[in-house]
Amino acid sequence: MARIELLDSVQMDAINRYSKLDYQVAPTLFFEFHGTEAGVSEQVSMVEAFAGENGAHQFNWVAGHEERNKLWQARHDGYFAALALRPGSVAWATDVCVPISRLPECIAETAKDLAAAKVLAPLVGHAGDGNFHLSFILDPNNPAEHEEAKRINARMVGARHRHGRQPAPAEHGIGYGKKEFLQAEHGEALSVMRAIKHALDPLNIMNPGKILPS
Repeated sequence: MARIELLDSVQMDAINRYSKLDYQVAPTLFFEFHGTEAGVSEQVSMVEAFAGENGAHQFNWVAGHEERNKLWQARHDGYFAALALRPGSVAWATDVCVPISRLPECIAETAKDLAAAKVLAPLVGHAGDGNFHLSFILDPNNPAEHEEAKRINARMVGARHRHGRQPAPAEHGIGYGKKEFLQAEHGEALSVMRAIKHALDPLNIMNPGKILPS
């Protein structure tokens, strides 16, 4: 198994509209398998059985190059499909990582927050990595929506701490957008990082304040 991608029902609806498809509007997993023809067939049969045992309503698979590309194109168009749900909007993307065993709980908490929120945020995830993204689809001229998105994001990152530590709270590390969570992530280790930064950059001319606050 090479990839497992998760799309929630909002994202599936967006993809259907944008890519002119007719997938079931429900939380959906996309799988990719690598190997010999016999090996892939065996893997697919096993996963189909597991999916059925866990309540999956439908299981489709393709092997041809053209059909496979068409199937995955729907996933690749996810960002633009989400934006198209609300013309004139902007997207603010965020994500979180948790141990794979805790991913369902973290997603369930986030879904509950979104159900009670007044902002639109399709969910996609690299389920095989224990990682998922939200794309907040926001009115660029409505500060209240942006504040609501920040509140949900803070709870999502907090959920990551509740459901087990990872080396970083997102797919690509802390990053500029999550530096406010550095203290919760690394604690006293920040003082060591500052000391190293000062030793290498005593004049503080390399990206001053970008990640490590003074």
